[in-house]
Amino acid sequence: MEYGLVSAAYISASVLFILSLGGLSNQEKAKRAVWFGIAGMGLSVFFTVFGGSSGNFWLLFPMILIGSAIGYYVAQKVEMTEMPQLVAALHSFVGLAAVFIGINAQLELSFVQDFNGSLDELSGFTKKIASKNSAEISIMAVEIFLGVFIGAVTFTGSVVAFGKLSGKIDGKVFKLPGGHGLNLAALVISLLLGLLYFNGSGIWTIILMSILAGFIGWHLIMGIGGADMPVVVSMLNSYSGWAAAAIGFTLGNDLLIVTGALVGSSGAILSYIMCKAMNRHFISVILGGFGSQVQTETEIEGEQVSIDADGVASLLNDADQVIIVPGYGMAVAQAQQTVSELTRRLRAKSKKVRFGIHPVAGRLPGHMNVLLAEAKVPYDIVLEMDEINDDFPNTDVVIVIGSNDIVNPAAQDDPNSPIAGMPVLEVWKSKNVIVSKRGQGTGYSGIQNPLFFKENTRMFYGDAKQSLDSLLSKID
Repeated sequence: MEYGLVSAAYISASVLFILSLGGLSNQEKAKRAVWFGIAGMGLSVFFTVFGGSSGNFWLLFPMILIGSAIGYYVAQKVEMTEMPQLVAALHSFVGLAAVFIGINAQLELSFVQDFNGSLDELSGFTKKIASKNSAEISIMAVEIFLGVFIGAVTFTGSVVAFGKLSGKIDGKVFKLPGGHGLNLAALVISLLLGLLYFNGSGIWTIILMSILAGFIGWHLIMGIGGADMPVVVSMLNSYSGWAAAAIGFTLGNDLLIVTGALVGSSGAILSYIMCKAMNRHFISVILGGFGSQVQTETEIEGEQVSIDADGVASLLNDADQVIIVPGYGMAVAQAQQTVSELTRRLRAKSKKVRFGIHPVAGRLPGHMNVLLAEAKVPYDIVLEMDEINDDFPNTDVVIVIGSNDIVNPAAQDDPNSPIAGMPVLEVWKSKNVIVSKRGQGTGYSGIQNPLFFKENTRMFYGDAKQSLDSLLSKID
């Protein structure tokens, strides 16, 4: 296939990826944006496979078919509640691929350096390496080193993130004795191994470095608490992008460079925005909570007062303005359709109903927005935290569904709280707060919430879907 045609396809795919990222910022355009991404990826795969630089089709095509079948199966099976851990798992594959490609590139380089035949006897990537001069080989060594290092950090870090988000690993902070000193030592040794590698010490330096980088990724993410895991997911997304970009330079693939840079930069920007929304320091989160102080929560006095469906219905029937604040508990209970129907019935009674969405609600940016859009909740009544926070004092009833940290007044009132300073939805300023919750537990992050003990708060215990289903019939 002509080089110009492949380049044109790569440029077109890059444009489609950019359009996809741009469209995902708007709920109404998100579906079309996803199709842009699908089209761009299809174009990329087709012209990469048939562009003239690929071989071993007898192995390549079965792998594509197997991968497609696995992807289809996962897409059908995984619920929206499991999307955060799925994203983390997919990041790990990108990191592992970067490690394998980097090591393979070094094997190819070693083969070329020992090869005594004609250049015409070589093909594909091996031929491309053989045509490089010494300066280009040195640059390629740097690319391999960076790609493998970032890839290994991304792989193990993403595996830990998957484990924490899925509950297979305790969400609490864990650090080995020596803490950040171990991470720093591993980084210094990795750099020393890099210097040895650049001076021709062989592939063993890359393999040992990848092991150390894997340790850094594991230890970094283990040192980040559950409350910061949404930031970690977007941060690992950024890491995977930079790993892909580095390997793109190694392979001489312009599309991989552009795509990796898009993913890396967008993930970094999102991580920064989320850190700002949670009042976290970006560098502190990246370094696994470096510089954070151990804090002790103030004990809460009082008791949680429960309410039944009849009581909630009475409050809603008398209310003029209602705000619903969804969280991960709504996703777990699969209650979004019931919430949508409750919204429809309340609006049919000429009540003003809106949704308040915190930037990190649901452990993944945009998670709640997707669930509500899936349930056909109108886009124009779904508002971000900054848009709705000033309206709580004029609100009759706030319904909090499966949320804890994002509505926790301790963020403002208790300087000893682990979430002190974090911007939250100020639901306690409304006249009445109804909290739909399974029980009296502290939730994923393990932080107690004084909201549950306030005089204007009532606890609507039980599975969110079942509780709200029992409520629907009482909204006259």
